[in-house]
Amino acid sequence: MNTSVSIKDKKEFIRWFLSNYQLKRRESVWILNYLINHDSLLKNVHFIREARYCPRGIVISTHCSKDVPFRFYKNHIVTTDAEKSFHDIRLNRNDAIYIQLSFKNSIQSASYAAVLEENPFLPDDYFITEKDQNLAKKLLDTSLFEYQRELLQSKIDNALDNRDELEFKKYTEQLNDLELQFNKTKINK
Repeated sequence: MNTSVSIKDKKEFIRWFLSNYQLKRRESVWILNYLINHDSLLKNVHFIREARYCPRGIVISTHCSKDVPFRFYKNHIVTTDAEKSFHDIRLNRNDAIYIQLSFKNSIQSASYAAVLEENPFLPDDYFITEKDQNLAKKLLDTSLFEYQRELLQSKIDNALDNRDELEFKKYTEQLNDLELQFNKTKINK
C-alpha cells in the first residue's frame, strides 16, 4: 500500500467507481469528474481510509453506505459544503488531497484496494482495540510477576545457602505477598 498509484490507475478507478455507484451528493460526482480531467490535481490525490485524520481530506459516500454523504476536512475544520471543498481543490492545486470513499463492501473491493494508499496521518494506536490493550496489560503484568518471583526465589536460595534465617523469612514473606497480590488482581479481572 505504500507504493504510489499512477494517474492512469486513479482515472480508471474513478471511472469504474462512478459507473458502478450512485453518490449521495451530486457535487461529489462533479469533484471526481473534475479530478479525472486534471492530471496535475490527480497526482496529488490519495485514496485512503479515515480521511478525518488528514490535513486535507474528503469523505464521499454512496447511497449503499451508512456514512455521511459528504465531509471536507481542512486543518481541523469540517464542512459538509461540497462547493467550498471544490474551490479549495482548485485554489490549492499543489497540496495533497486525501479521499475516503464509503461504499458497501469497500473493504472487499479489489478495484479500491488497487488505488488505496496507507494513511500517514492515522494515530499510532488507531488499530489497537480495548481487548488488545487488556491482553497487553495482562501479558505485561504476568511477565513482571514472573520476573519478581524468580528474583525473590533466587534471594531465598541464597539465604538458604548462607543459612541466613532472617533473610529467608523476609524473602519468603515478600514472595507470599507477591503471589497473593498477583492472584487477587487476576481474580478481579
